[in-house]
Amino acid sequence: MKKFCIVFGLIVILILTAAVTAQAKTAETEYLRMHVRANSDSLQDQQVKYEVKDEIVDFLIPLAAECGSKEEAMRALKGALGDIEKLANEVLAENGFSYTAHAELRREEFPARVYEGVTLEAGIYDALIVELGEADGQNWWCVVYPPLCFSGEATGENIRYRSRLLDIIRDFFAN
Repeated sequence: MKKFCIVFGLIVILILTAAVTAQAKTAETEYLRMHVRANSDSLQDQQVKYEVKDEIVDFLIPLAAECGSKEEAMRALKGALGDIEKLANEVLAENGFSYTAHAELRREEFPARVYEGVTLEAGIYDALIVELGEADGQNWWCVVYPPLCFSGEATGENIRYRSRLLDIIRDFFAN
């Protein structure tokens, strides 16, 4: 019986190790990022970038809240790209800028980033990219799915963050 317990314990450790390794290799595929890239690093371009970001985030909060997976979020964003560009262009025009915005979904390589205690490893991610004008300035970023850039205060709702590793462990012990 003692040997059985030891073997069972080793098997559990191997399974969890495999799950963690698989999680690390596929982590970037579980996130849908968003970047708003400013026209330049001038003070005016950086300020309007934040105004554009605010409008887009306000627009995306209810959209992202209805998505149950990254794939659903990508479909929703793909259908809303025209609306996202329109919002951005309205903010730019209201602030006297002659350049326009371009929004698209694409896969890009990103460096490692930390957001509210969540580390996104360097890698290739699907992302909503909103480029303002020449898009040569610093960017603002967040994660659209799961929603790591939308605070509960903005909607009056609590947003629940999930840990994929914790989900795997719970599923393992539930079966």
